[in-house]
Amino acid sequence: MDMNKEEMIPVDLTVESLRNPMGIGVLRPKLSWKIQSSARGMLQGAYRIIVAGNDSDLSLETNLLWDSGKVLSDQSIHLEYQGRSVISRGRYVWKVMVWSSTGEASEWSRSASWEMGLLREEDWKAKWIEPEQTPVTPEETINLFVMFSGKYNNDPEVTDRLHPCQLLRRSFHANQEVVRARIYTTAHGIYHMELNGKRVGDREFAPEFTNYHKYLMVQTYDVTELLNAGDNAIGVVLADGWYAGRVSLTGSSCQYGDRLGLLTQLELEYADGSTEIISSDHTFRSSRGPWIYSDIFIGEKYDARLEQLGFSTADFNDSDWLPVHEASYSLNNLIADAGEPVRAVMTLDAHKVLVTPNGETIVDFGQVIAGRVRMTVSGSAGTEIVLEHSETLDQEGNYLFNINGRHKHQKDIYVLRGGEEETFEPKFTFHGFRYVKVTGYPGELTTDRFKAVVLASDLRQTGHFHCSDERINQLQNNIVWSQRGNMLSIPTDCPQRERQGYTGDFQVFAPTAALNMGMQSIISRWLDNLRLEQREDGQVPNTVPWNRSDREHDESLNVSSAGWGDAAVIVPWRMYEAYGDKSLLKASYSSMVKWVEYVITASADNIPNRLKDCEDPERLERQKYLWNTGFHFGDWLTPSLSMSLDGERVDMMKSAFQTSELVSTCFYAYSTSLLAKTAEILGYEEDAVRYRQLSDRVRQAFAEEYLHEDGSLKAHLQGIYVLALQHQMIPDNQRERLLDHLVGLIEGNGYRLDTGFMSIPFLMDVLSNNGRADVAYKLLYQTQCPSWLYEIEKGATTIWEAWNTIMPNGTVLPVSQNHYAFGCVGNWLYTHIAGIKAIEPAYKHFIIHPHQDCGMTWAEAYHECMYGTILSSWRKEGNIMTVDVTIPENTTAEIVLSGASIDQIQESGAALSVVPELAVSLHQGGLTIQAGSGKYQFKYFVN
Repeated sequence: MDMNKEEMIPVDLTVESLRNPMGIGVLRPKLSWKIQSSARGMLQGAYRIIVAGNDSDLSLETNLLWDSGKVLSDQSIHLEYQGRSVISRGRYVWKVMVWSSTGEASEWSRSASWEMGLLREEDWKAKWIEPEQTPVTPEETINLFVMFSGKYNNDPEVTDRLHPCQLLRRSFHANQEVVRARIYTTAHGIYHMELNGKRVGDREFAPEFTNYHKYLMVQTYDVTELLNAGDNAIGVVLADGWYAGRVSLTGSSCQYGDRLGLLTQLELEYADGSTEIISSDHTFRSSRGPWIYSDIFIGEKYDARLEQLGFSTADFNDSDWLPVHEASYSLNNLIADAGEPVRAVMTLDAHKVLVTPNGETIVDFGQVIAGRVRMTVSGSAGTEIVLEHSETLDQEGNYLFNINGRHKHQKDIYVLRGGEEETFEPKFTFHGFRYVKVTGYPGELTTDRFKAVVLASDLRQTGHFHCSDERINQLQNNIVWSQRGNMLSIPTDCPQRERQGYTGDFQVFAPTAALNMGMQSIISRWLDNLRLEQREDGQVPNTVPWNRSDREHDESLNVSSAGWGDAAVIVPWRMYEAYGDKSLLKASYSSMVKWVEYVITASADNIPNRLKDCEDPERLERQKYLWNTGFHFGDWLTPSLSMSLDGERVDMMKSAFQTSELVSTCFYAYSTSLLAKTAEILGYEEDAVRYRQLSDRVRQAFAEEYLHEDGSLKAHLQGIYVLALQHQMIPDNQRERLLDHLVGLIEGNGYRLDTGFMSIPFLMDVLSNNGRADVAYKLLYQTQCPSWLYEIEKGATTIWEAWNTIMPNGTVLPVSQNHYAFGCVGNWLYTHIAGIKAIEPAYKHFIIHPHQDCGMTWAEAYHECMYGTILSSWRKEGNIMTVDVTIPENTTAEIVLSGASIDQIQESGAALSVVPELAVSLHQGGLTIQAGSGKYQFKYFVN
């Protein structure tokens, strides 16, 4: 290999998968990098990492905290820092150089950095403080069955029970020039912070949604540039947020407490080397301001006449403000910040302003989002403007509030101060919407007066799929928008009705999510909370964090469902496949074991009532391996069981009752097999053998109990056959029969979908991998309900919760239009149509096998994996097929070209046979090419 230093260099250095993170809490952070090289076939053969304190010169070896030396290894991801122990507030800078597998050395990378947060309780000098306030009103605790009864649909507003946001401030004096300043802050509630009249940071809804009692994140901010030598002031606004506000499907309040509080510590370093700490304590003062209330569900009311302008500046007069109270809370739940923060990630212009047949004024942003409105207005003092948010209009084009349930109002109210032009943008609430009904707006309402601010965890986009069919492109676009709208601090099910971390929803979507966006950090944090929420008996709540209403009603009951609680096993495994980090498997292993052991016990200790009098000893024995008791969601929202196209029947629970028994046992086998694989990877050989044997026994019991001689299953539904085939629940000699039954059901349903949440992630793969891609294509292109393209033809801009959210006759159902679960087909677009599929974790070795028989003339996808960007692009023009491939440095790939022959194919204009770095083998119907890193273009004739 002809390579020199200028042609190879490490780039994109990350710490804990983040770029230059500040305020982290991992004691041995994991370091990763990519490699850029102008040569093909680049594999890393060795690396050297050096780390120093942030003020040190990396060129001076005496300053180093860690020098790995030259390590012979091809590993370039998740290298654990092995230097001197990190310390609170520690600032570290690092760089890396690499050697190729043939011995050539690179230049040193550019330096990257990380900074530690406060790691010990004794680092805190600050006290928890609480403003003078009326405690948040606890809402009546109700369960899901009451919620679904319709009792609370269109419930009256409860704004009289809401209370105002709280303002806190303190002035202080910096006696000389500040050369470095950090604020460490968290809250009971959510906060907005300012220094000297300027905003601190750009994150929203900090400290975000976690189990506050056990996992309360502390944010670190560099505020050096915001401080003055002399007088300064800090100001904070506190709102209820997830801590005390109304949350979840049941709209309950006071999830973690009923009083808002602040913990903050400003640390100053002066030019002469001295330091000073300004802490939250009794010297802070508090008041109310313009926020009459702000509830994360109900909405926000802001009276601009009550603004306390300049409250975070040093010369503000707070003589009429009230003292705060110091409070005693344990600090052992404080966690240094982890994962990407929620931010305003983009702004959308208003698409149009329309007047409905009912005379309502509506602003249409053209896209369903999670976020809020920014409104510009002029008018008289006291004028009240009401903004009501919805995802849809009804069939006549009138405003329709499509979300039923308690406290789902999504209504913001702004009261003008009068005089100059004013801008209103809520701070402490968000909504799921496309349409905003505006009432009371003074003067002419035009599109330039409104913007939609999109809020989401600020995840890097790591993938995209595009093709010749614009309907499929819109489907991919909808998938990404639903992912963006439901990655807001946690992976939520929807951004309007529940906004909860439903475990089942995310586990089915996880592979697609990891292709579209960088998910490792945010999901690692969510899994931390999942483990904390897991009960002693191993059950995993269906939502993480677990809301108060469920906790109070179900503490002594089953709180898990098959396919939902299985996220404890499936999600760590999916993240390992995507990112290759064994430490995540290791951190999750005990939780995975606890879950599977719970399933083992629940299965062995209970048998269905119908078998209480059974005298068949063999049948009774196998019941121990069938998870066929208790409530489960089953193949949730199976269309033929949960909906009718005339809208006369909507029965969400029917699919649960009719499918749960078989679905649960399939997931019993699935999670147990994944646990066995995990044990093997981590070196727990006895566990691996035990769980592998158990998984096989569960499959055997399933086939004995539910499989008929003709290859049909007890529950004769598309989804059940998909799960049985995907998880090898039946003997190999019966696979063809089951496949025939599946295809027969699809054909008999007019090539329309009849799969629910648990089976749809596997539907297209089961068909494609078993020789029936033709059926998968017919499902993909189907435009009748239920189907993906039916939603597109009905104007969807996100993925719907239910396939018939807008029925064929135009009737709009009161359900969410922003649920990502059914968007899991995105994984198949990448892996089958574009053909990008990992063989080894993190795509260290992968396959590119595009399928040009799919009815498209071209398709392309890229995915930025841990090693770099993978590209697969193909185009068919007449009988000429062109395939472009990019393989990142330090990886290898198998390129499968169906229909290609060795004597016709060219690579970048040369005969393939004369390209020495490519190993070519023939297979039935085409070629397989073993390739290293680089860019390749193949051209060949096809029929």
